[in-house]
Amino acid sequence: MTKPVWADGAAYEAYVGRWSRLVARDFLHWLALPPDLRWLDVGCGTGALTAAVLAEADPAHVTCVDPAAGFLAHARDRVDDPRAAFGVGDARALPVGDADVDVVVSGLTLNFVPEPARALAEFARVLRPGGVAAAYVWDYAEGMAMMRHFWAAAEALDPAAAERSEGRRFPLCRPEPLRALWTDAGFTAVAVEPVVVPTVFADVDAYWAPFLGGQGSAPAYVASLSGSDRAALRDLLATRLPVEADGSVRLTARAWAVRGTAPS
Repeated sequence: MTKPVWADGAAYEAYVGRWSRLVARDFLHWLALPPDLRWLDVGCGTGALTAAVLAEADPAHVTCVDPAAGFLAHARDRVDDPRAAFGVGDARALPVGDADVDVVVSGLTLNFVPEPARALAEFARVLRPGGVAAAYVWDYAEGMAMMRHFWAAAEALDPAAAERSEGRRFPLCRPEPLRALWTDAGFTAVAVEPVVVPTVFADVDAYWAPFLGGQGSAPAYVASLSGSDRAALRDLLATRLPVEADGSVRLTARAWAVRGTAPS
């Protein structure tokens, strides 16, 4: 039986969670917020951004919400800090009171929210005046090389795969739509910034293995293939990936980060 997407935290961590951790660190350095603030992590997933907030930002407290119980269980196991509290929650109806937090953050989540404008309205509701709302999403269309190589090969073998590519499905994951989402929600001093991190794989097998975990759009596509079609996709990728002399595959991943301030 195929695993439900967004259920297996360990498989997701191997797929993109580990790269999100690198982005989270640089994202927090860009925010450069003072200590002792109350944070809300929306769509906390496996806890990558939460762990970075605890390590880098010295918060007073972090409330962490996600709709996936499996991811929350993984996050609780990985994040052992009394300042963090995890619970099931929807970005469109946050279980937080009005003006209750100083910072709202979200990592790799907003493109999966069916009504992102409702989520931003909720960000504004729970923030105190002058608080900060910020997020980051992968640049699926161009800058997330790991996925871009995958979908280019998949589409070469199966043109119908184009409709499943995140680059086509998530037009929000570009600078101008992100800026407009924040501006339309009433945030001020809105800024968008690229965050680029290395994604290095020991060899082609190390690149391919995370796509077999079933967690995410590309792994779900791989799980839908027959054994022969899966092997053909893996073999085509092996001929297309930029393999170094030592066998490693050295790629980069770009995320777009956005921030804004709640009006006073």
